[in-house]
Amino acid sequence: GPDPSLVYRPDVDPEVAKDKASFRNYTSGPLLDRVFTTYKLMHTHQTVDFVRSKHAQFGGFSYKKMTVMEAVDLLDGLVDESDPDVDFPNSFHAFQTAEGIRKAHPDKDWFHLVGLLHDLGKVLALFGEPQASVVFCDSTFQDNPDLQDPRYSTELGMYQPHCGLDRVLMSWGHDEYMYQVMKFNKFSLPPEAFYMIRFHSFYPWHTGRDYQQLCSQQDLAMLPWVREFNKFDLYTKCPDLPDVDKLRPYYQGLIDKYCPGILSW
Repeated sequence: GPDPSLVYRPDVDPEVAKDKASFRNYTSGPLLDRVFTTYKLMHTHQTVDFVRSKHAQFGGFSYKKMTVMEAVDLLDGLVDESDPDVDFPNSFHAFQTAEGIRKAHPDKDWFHLVGLLHDLGKVLALFGEPQASVVFCDSTFQDNPDLQDPRYSTELGMYQPHCGLDRVLMSWGHDEYMYQVMKFNKFSLPPEAFYMIRFHSFYPWHTGRDYQQLCSQQDLAMLPWVREFNKFDLYTKCPDLPDVDKLRPYYQGLIDKYCPGILSW
């Protein structure tokens, strides 16, 4: 069937939703060529060996020492080349997402912070990595050599049934990198937060219901939280940018609570 990310339209409060059909439009629009090129490059080279090499390259977290808020500030110089919805810096999207969550879930401060954190892995682009996340699945994977490798071409591939997604080698990109950063720096956030960060772009799983054969009971229990997060990731995007200076003190307080100090990236 179609790539799930093309049809994902979760129910949200109509007061906070924009015209949903205008989001995640991968079939037309002024940003389409840029987005297609990004995914084509990523999907051609996203092999098992490539992912393992990236874990080896970045797994020492020796590229930069900085706080979470410093990482947010770095996103001021980055526009996401894989996103067809927006053409403004990611730092604004981080605060938009966080504020959308804060309005809907005022009692869950850790969830607010996830909104701010969720795309911080895009600092990889500032370390020389190409921007990357799966769409255009019918037209961007043909040149990936793993498609012809019998070790990976069965339903389970190199895994055991219901091994759990924590044992799955996920595609390399900003989500996986940020998840690893959180683990390495021992963020004191609940498991739901780690799932949201790692899997919010994993549309075939959380929207298409694929890969159920690999899921553990823990994965299935966390799935509703990932879906809840994605409402705010997608539908808080708009050109009305937030007053970041007014929001900083609140989010700095959450950073100090859950992931303080200078971190290894």
